[in-house]
Amino acid sequence: MGTLGIGERRKMMEITVSDLSIRAKCSLLLVPRSTLYYQPQPKRNNSCLQNEIKTLWLKYPFYGYRRIHAQLCREGHLINEKRVKRLMRSMNLRGMAPGPMTSRGEKKDAKWPYLLKGLRIERINQVWATDITYLRIPQGFVYLVALIDLYSRYMIHYTVSVTMDAEFCVRMTQEAFLKAKPEIFHSDQGSQFTCEQMNSVLLLSQVKGSMTGKGRCLDNVYIERFWRSFKFEDLYLRDYASVREARESVEKYMTFYNEERLHQHLQYQTPKEVYFQQNPIPVAGFVYQERTKGKMKREKENKQKETK
Repeated sequence: MGTLGIGERRKMMEITVSDLSIRAKCSLLLVPRSTLYYQPQPKRNNSCLQNEIKTLWLKYPFYGYRRIHAQLCREGHLINEKRVKRLMRSMNLRGMAPGPMTSRGEKKDAKWPYLLKGLRIERINQVWATDITYLRIPQGFVYLVALIDLYSRYMIHYTVSVTMDAEFCVRMTQEAFLKAKPEIFHSDQGSQFTCEQMNSVLLLSQVKGSMTGKGRCLDNVYIERFWRSFKFEDLYLRDYASVREARESVEKYMTFYNEERLHQHLQYQTPKEVYFQQNPIPVAGFVYQERTKGKMKREKENKQKETK
């Protein structure tokens, strides 16, 4: 049997007349049983499927390959995610969503140490924190960078940009330093804040730089909390239709946040009243502790136990 090919042995099974079972015939002729049941598949035509994917993407440009795969399955197509991903890549299609590590810093860029662990925040202009967030509009995204004073929660300055480069962050910082200067300037490790231009601004202004640890978004928790307030109180309610509308709406909300919105931490004063000391009600300082998801969960559980 060793000299016969698999095709010849399969033919021998077809012409053999015997009471032997298929299992026994395969065992004698050394033929895998799976080859008997295999039916050749017709060559797949990718062009029709590519047209279906392109139609779905044009209708839902914010869909990635996973959602497009799910939609194709709902329409009766037998296809897996990897094939959809491969075809979308060949057509240069992707969902209109920012990908991971869009602001990843270069290895050559300088990184400032994390200076806020255990620091007691007890006065204005002691620590400023900054960050960037995305604002969704029909044409894509615009980017908002802002500076917040941690003690008063006053928004020092902000800028809306249509590009993700470092220039608009550097310009925003320079304009903010014309108003006042903090003792510590805190940010994440994005390329906009680790670039040489930003480091030069801090060094020339004699301001200490501080950065969150790698993978530790909660080190910058207070401005992250501001983004949540801004998005739920303005962005998600208005659904900006253009860059101009985004800029106008952001300006209105920043004015509202600084001058009208009452803050619980500030004894229900506005950030402007605390920052410019327009109200005699004192505001207690707080210790900026290192926070993790596990620690925050334990703190929440302890508070629930205390209330019970």
